[in-house]
Amino acid sequence: MVSIIIRAYNEEKHIGRLLEGIRQQTLKDVEVILVDSGSTDGTVSVAESFGAKVVRIRPDEFTFGRSLNYGIQAATHELIVFASAHIYPVYPDWLETLLRPFQDSQIALTYGKQRGYEGSKYSEHQIFHQWYPDISKPKQETAFCNNANAAIRKSLWEKNPYDETLTGLEDLAWAKWATQQGHAIAYAAEAEIIHIHNETPHGVYNRYRREAMALRKIYPEAHFNFYDFLRLTATNIFSDLWHAAREGVLLKNASSIFWFRFMQFHGTRIGHRETSLVTPQLRETFYYARERKRKEDEKRDVEPIKYNQ
Repeated sequence: MVSIIIRAYNEEKHIGRLLEGIRQQTLKDVEVILVDSGSTDGTVSVAESFGAKVVRIRPDEFTFGRSLNYGIQAATHELIVFASAHIYPVYPDWLETLLRPFQDSQIALTYGKQRGYEGSKYSEHQIFHQWYPDISKPKQETAFCNNANAAIRKSLWEKNPYDETLTGLEDLAWAKWATQQGHAIAYAAEAEIIHIHNETPHGVYNRYRREAMALRKIYPEAHFNFYDFLRLTATNIFSDLWHAAREGVLLKNASSIFWFRFMQFHGTRIGHRETSLVTPQLRETFYYARERKRKEDEKRDVEPIKYNQ
């Protein structure tokens, strides 16, 4: 019924929990495809132990869009789910709720809620709450989506494969195309996953830089000047500090709030000033990097998956 595409590079530490969560889903007719871009740890062996089909892409060929295209080419089902190797589902009906919007023939893409884990930076928690609200939208107004937890129709992908030249945001580019063709995008809040990010300041800078480069290619009219950098850095730092103080967690998070928000918007500003031409040096930097607790989310009447630690 569904093919799940997992992009991975050295994800031995996390991928087992994702695959365990897939195994515990109420939906059982599932094909798992790992697109591995040269892992040197046990990522592939862990995936194979769960019965995953492995597709390999050379590191010097990797882009986010190309790896997705490789995986979808190997898929045998019409509905394609994308899952980052460092996410895991919260509930056993994750797949069911993520795919349910496809009952409407107009829906081209669905995506689900993301939340951080206990080690996520405070500002990352704030971003997840901002971007992935608790209320579903059967047909949203914008092309926003995220392939860490999303699904598309393969028949539509065959008309428009993912852009292999982008440094990121290949999901946004595809969703923009889909909406221009008269299709719709659905947000399924109940299809919740935990997204594990544990980035260094350089990693945060790198992520937002490459995404800004891609955004300029998708939306050439987009701009981000020095004033935007100052304004958004200041307002987001202030907001994070205020929320952290209200929640009694300011002391342990103040430092990360400052560096995270600075690197987020510094990377965005630099990315907007650059082209999206991926040189070998940028490829190494972008793809093979060196090593708000809020009001409680609304509880569901579905028991969460119990993972082995």
